[in-house]
Amino acid sequence: MKLSFEMETGCRGAAKQVMRINKSFFRTGGILAAILLGALMPQAHVAGFLIRYLIMTMLLLVFLRVEAPQNAFRWSHVYLMIANLAMGPASFGVVWLCGGSRDLALAAFFAGITPTATAAPVVMGFLKGREEYVVVAFLLTTVAVAFGMPLLLPPLLGSETPGLCGQVFLSLALVLGGPLAGALLLRKFYAPSRRWPSKLGDFSFGLWLAALFLIAANASDFLHESRVGALETLASVCLVTLAVCAANFLLGYWLGGKEFRREASQSLGQKNTTLTIYLALLYANPAVALGPTCYVLWHNLWNAFQLSRVKVNDTEIRL
Repeated sequence: MKLSFEMETGCRGAAKQVMRINKSFFRTGGILAAILLGALMPQAHVAGFLIRYLIMTMLLLVFLRVEAPQNAFRWSHVYLMIANLAMGPASFGVVWLCGGSRDLALAAFFAGITPTATAAPVVMGFLKGREEYVVVAFLLTTVAVAFGMPLLLPPLLGSETPGLCGQVFLSLALVLGGPLAGALLLRKFYAPSRRWPSKLGDFSFGLWLAALFLIAANASDFLHESRVGALETLASVCLVTLAVCAANFLLGYWLGGKEFRREASQSLGQKNTTLTIYLALLYANPAVALGPTCYVLWHNLWNAFQLSRVKVNDTEIRL
């Protein structure tokens, strides 16, 4: 009887783990398909104005779900926050010193400075790590980028536009502050709204695919109209963002120390690119927005690989 129960429990755990892995690979494939489809349909760029509203809707669902855990703060969170802010300018500088164009350096900047992804705590749960650590990292890096970006972006853009710092801050206040205020009001006056994120997970992912499709269409149209070598530009951005992604995961692993290696690595490596894609489109151009867009593919491929290596119920099924 006991053996039968253990076998049944193990099989259920195996089935759940396989479903998680398959879902991760399916989502990665969906992301790749959305990017490729958008690249093949540059005429869809006329609907690019919808990107802002898609992103704000997704962030609203995120803020409805996220709550700051108590007693989860560690000093390594401070190191991660500093590293997250430094990775953007550092990536820009390396590409620039190596002879890359300003657009390529900006693509690296936007990919590097992006804060921790909202889905990172969920992935860490699947990897059997401490989700509360990653939640704190998400909150701290998001706040740090919101205040740091207005100071860092204007000089890197090489723009002399007066008041650009204030414009960037207002843009961030709109895209982040609007959904945050809406979520706080809904949580306070309509308690059932707290359950929306869990019920609308697939819907939120659909919004993300739609946003990626429009982002790729914008980039494709821009490259076509500017007569820039599309394949060469895309290949350069892909290679640069792959290097940035690897650097983030490795640096996070080192900063987390022995106790929080996996958690810190995930916090610094998995990025909430919706924010920086929006800013890249608003203050640079669609080619620069390819930076955080390509980063999405790399961190999802790494997540899929990590999930495929997780053992069922921490151990193999033993008979």
